[in-house]
Amino acid sequence: MTDTEAAPAWSLPDDRDSVRDALIDWYEADHREFPWRRTDDPYAILVSEVMSQQTQLDRVVEAWEAFLERWPSTIELAAADRADVVGFWTDHSLGYNNRAKYLHEAAGQIESDYDGHFPESPDELQELMGVGPYTANAVASFAFNNGDAVVDTNVKRVLYRAFDVPDDDSTFEDAASDLMPADRSRVWNNAIMELGGVACEQTPACDEAGCPWREWCSAYATGDFTAPDVPTQPSFEGSRRQFRGRVIGTLREYDELELDTLGHRVRVDYAPNGEYGREWLRGLLADLEADGLVELDRNAEPAVARLRR
Repeated sequence: MTDTEAAPAWSLPDDRDSVRDALIDWYEADHREFPWRRTDDPYAILVSEVMSQQTQLDRVVEAWEAFLERWPSTIELAAADRADVVGFWTDHSLGYNNRAKYLHEAAGQIESDYDGHFPESPDELQELMGVGPYTANAVASFAFNNGDAVVDTNVKRVLYRAFDVPDDDSTFEDAASDLMPADRSRVWNNAIMELGGVACEQTPACDEAGCPWREWCSAYATGDFTAPDVPTQPSFEGSRRQFRGRVIGTLREYDELELDTLGHRVRVDYAPNGEYGREWLRGLLADLEADGLVELDRNAEPAVARLRR
């Protein structure tokens, strides 16, 4: 890096193996059961991906099972009357009818251009009608374990909150690619999307869902859970969440700080015996202690606060 180049404002944890293992272990121990997660049939996975583009996953299950029962492979789908396929889409409220048309055409391509065999790489899969980069990568990952890192809205939210990755598509892709372990796109992409779907939703459920990244997560440390798809919370200014973040940020700069020194650094109106004084600061530190983020040495005189290592 040259003298004129600024250091990036975000960075992934140094111990990435621990980050990866924590997420995969969390996912494999317990995750939502969807039937398409129990198959590596690319046709079944493609159908699930197209259906879920505009429909909640819980509602997709019944439609997906009925669709595959009626047209169990690309052979049957390609031979079907397109009006029947579109009618099915409409009857099951699956969103834009052109997705049904494209799926029907893609089945025809598989049969006529690929002799009934699915292409396996994301680039090749994009040659299918209506299959864009995201869907192609998902099918490559979940059917062939041959995909790149998936970057959808949920994944962006996770990366933004956990590692302060800025709201920029290419940066999100770089960060997601750096995190994904080699040759494990199937489990990894399922796991990180599950994390965004059940633990790091717009309203986070970090502790309730047992988020495996809490020890590395910037949002969990600061209490600021805004994200690209989550509006800034107007109540944050002056809130305990804001001052929790200031305490963590200040202690990151120093090995340790005496109580009053810390207080003066986190708010300009700090007064040891005032409304926002030692009692207020001790309450804030007690919350952070309970979360395992800070330790307060009460035996020192005066008391000293430090980050928990």
